[in-house]
Amino acid sequence: MERTAFEPFGEQLVSATDAQPKSRASKLLLRVGTTLFWSLVAGIVVARAAFFEPGIYDGFTRFASLAKSLIF
Repeated sequence: MERTAFEPFGEQLVSATDAQPKSRASKLLLRVGTTLFWSLVAGIVVARAAFFEPGIYDGFTRFASLAKSLIF
């Protein structure tokens, strides 16, 4: 008899063989979804790098130094 595994909160654990997609369509859908996700991640990183403006926080730095000089 096979012993069923449970996690500490009582949920039944699924074995690694049960988690694999069974059909060809589900494997394709998994691959397409993964590719789409990582493509969006890469697009966001590239867009942030392309539109990054290094001096955007200079105004806050001046304000912080002014506040520090007034307080201390």
